[in-house]
Amino acid sequence: MSSDYAKQLGAKLRAIRTQQGLSLHGVEEKSQGRWKAVVVGSYERGDRAVTVQRLAELADFYGVPVQELLPGTTPGGAAEPPPKLVLDLERLSQVPPEKAGPLQRYAATIQSQRGDYNGKVLSIRQDDLRTLAVIYDQSPSVLTEQLISWGVLDADARRAVQHEEG
Repeated sequence: MSSDYAKQLGAKLRAIRTQQGLSLHGVEEKSQGRWKAVVVGSYERGDRAVTVQRLAELADFYGVPVQELLPGTTPGGAAEPPPKLVLDLERLSQVPPEKAGPLQRYAATIQSQRGDYNGKVLSIRQDDLRTLAVIYDQSPSVLTEQLISWGVLDADARRAVQHEEG
């Protein structure tokens, strides 16, 4: 593998990881040690060759098709992250607890973990939306529409969910 190709592949790996909001250490934690931070970092820098098998396993771990990781195969695809999912916490506080209770508790937990108590907005990840969809027993797209109707999510969230499901 040429050095230039390895660096391009590494840049794609780093872009996917950062789009998912993961640090190198976060990858190691989320994979329960299967993917060591030092190894993933060396792949990203192009210092270490990655086998096709390991690349396929890493793509599976990130939940992306292998071709998303290959240089030159998806012009602009991996470079343009989906729109962020931003909860309007002020609007959320106005939704009746019988409807929004699970979401309010989930948001409070995220705020506590991050030490983020600005009280106005809270960014969440696609994984958070999928988890909330399970809690609400709905698909992510149906839950997104519900949250938009409550005024808790901006209509741009539709694009994020379409990007994820597309």
